[in-house]
Amino acid sequence: MLSWASSMTWKELHPILTLSNIVYQKGISLTKKAVKQVESRLQRNPLLPKWDILIQPL
Repeated sequence: MLSWASSMTWKELHPILTLSNIVYQKGISLTKKAVKQVESRLQRNPLLPKWDILIQPL
């Protein structure tokens, strides 16, 4: 999956990928404060708000 995703391009740029080996517990959810921190890094395209999201790095 990583090699397939790394072969993709957008405007001639390849994504930066890392494999996460962390196993998360089921039933755990983010607090409202944590969700707001994540959402503050998202920029949605007004024409395609559900599908086109730019995630700003930390």
